[in-house]
Amino acid sequence: MAVDYRERLRRVYAAIHDDPARSYSLDEMADLAALSRFHFHRVFAAMTGETLAEAVRRIRLNGAAHALVRDTAPVAAIGRAHGYPSAASFSRAFRAAYGVTPARFRARGLALPDALKTTKGGQAMFPVEIRNEAPRRLIGLPHRGAYHQINRTYAALGAELAARDLWRQSRGMAAVYYNDPALTPEGDLQSFAAIMVDADVPCPDPLQSREVAGGRHAVMVFKGPYTGLAAAYDWLFGAWLTESGAALRDAPSWELYLNSPMDTAPDALETLIFVPLEDTP
Repeated sequence: MAVDYRERLRRVYAAIHDDPARSYSLDEMADLAALSRFHFHRVFAAMTGETLAEAVRRIRLNGAAHALVRDTAPVAAIGRAHGYPSAASFSRAFRAAYGVTPARFRARGLALPDALKTTKGGQAMFPVEIRNEAPRRLIGLPHRGAYHQINRTYAALGAELAARDLWRQSRGMAAVYYNDPALTPEGDLQSFAAIMVDADVPCPDPLQSREVAGGRHAVMVFKGPYTGLAAAYDWLFGAWLTESGAALRDAPSWELYLNSPMDTAPDALETLIFVPLEDTP
């Protein structure tokens, strides 16, 4: 019987996401993946592009960053909930990843809507351009639940792509968001974690193939941590849309990620946000 390494790695990532505060040993995770300690480390790194320690740190700090912006709990409590028993250890790890303290990150995140309105030399800090886009083909996995937890599904997608040697076919990481989080319960939100590929790239199970419609779009160039994307959408669908006079098309918004948090500092992450618009009369 063939060994399903993808399912074994999914179990490891799910455990980290479900309880980021827990201290995971290499032996525990090797047992969860049903591999020897030596082979687990090698397989995990080869299939995911990161070590177990790097994965734990990334997932913990990503979850903490979202909690800092979304929740009102004290900074130290958020740190403990994400695996950092003391405020000092949380601050050191967070500063190393994000370049600022957790408290400063929270304050900056809350101020983001004002930053979106700020202009420099007549240019918005996060410029928006209206342009026509070609259709794109995506292959990936559906995600159900909170949008900020789509990285869980990306972890599963990465294992599937690595096992089938499909990473080299990628033309960029993308995500499609099908629901309005203000109207849809968090547990019912639907999105799609994917890579952009050419038309002839195969799509073996359990991967799914979907197409993003082309046509007229508002395209925002957003630079910074993914925690700021929700505020960027609020500004796009509010202040920007009102001022532009553009009409929204009945199609989902989607994102294209120009770099990756696995090798890029959060402040340097670049995301293109695509909002479909009706054609001008």
